[in-house]
Amino acid sequence: MLTRGQRRTIALIVGLPLLLQVLFVWLPAIASIGLSFTDWNGVGGLGAIHVVGLENYANLATVDPAFWPAVFHNLVWLFVFLVVVMPLGMFLAVLLDRQLRGGWLYESALYLPLVLSFAVIGLIWELQYSPSDGLINGVLGTNHQGAIIDWLGDRRLNLGAVIVAAGWRHVGYVTLLYLAGLKTVDPTLREQAAIDGATEAQAFWRVVFPILRPINVVVVVITTIEALRAFDVVYVINRGLNGLELMSVLVVNNLLGEASRIGYGSAAATLLLVASIVPIAIFVRWALGREAP
Repeated sequence: MLTRGQRRTIALIVGLPLLLQVLFVWLPAIASIGLSFTDWNGVGGLGAIHVVGLENYANLATVDPAFWPAVFHNLVWLFVFLVVVMPLGMFLAVLLDRQLRGGWLYESALYLPLVLSFAVIGLIWELQYSPSDGLINGVLGTNHQGAIIDWLGDRRLNLGAVIVAAGWRHVGYVTLLYLAGLKTVDPTLREQAAIDGATEAQAFWRVVFPILRPINVVVVVITTIEALRAFDVVYVINRGLNGLELMSVLVVNNLLGEASRIGYGSAAATLLLVASIVPIAIFVRWALGREAP
């Protein structure tokens, strides 16, 4: 039986984070959805909020030249993170789980980017990609035509260059999650698989990988969120212009730009919210449904 003091402590521990979540996440999200159906230019035009229905959404899809490129770039970002970055993180976790000599050094190198914000990472990679003074061009020299490679200025290269920068940080995150999951696997399961004649690869895919299903769900959800909310790196580099349009940048440019369009930016934010929640909810339900008897 809990005492009154213990109940108060539990209520405080649970209630305070919940209150902050409601105040700073859910209420703004609900307000943004409501504002997406209006035409409003911000606090200065408080008395000039006009309901326009689905006009903002229609304009996004048919008028705004940055919308569809932003959608495409976010999908490319998500595809690369799911197909390249996530498997690479899993592979590195498997290697580190084998207790390699000097493994602490490799782990430190992978985890170091996690303590850096994406804004700092953007500045770091902007220096690395510098056409004249960057390390990458210093190593590669010039392209096949003898010209200096402009990684961030060339529309054919800049999206891939920025995804590499963001993936550099995210691969360490994925490695950390999978490594934590691998530490929970009973070693006797691998030993039993080896006794039964399974190779190391077969033991991993048939014995270890199914046990990591909860970790897979977490990694896929986090990777999807990271890809769809990508913002800091491209905004630091060139504010999402010249081939680096993203949905998050489209939202910020309309909400905080010189010609603030709160309703229009809220419509873009609402689409981004739906694009984040719906696929994740479907995947989680599918993944958890497979575990049900």
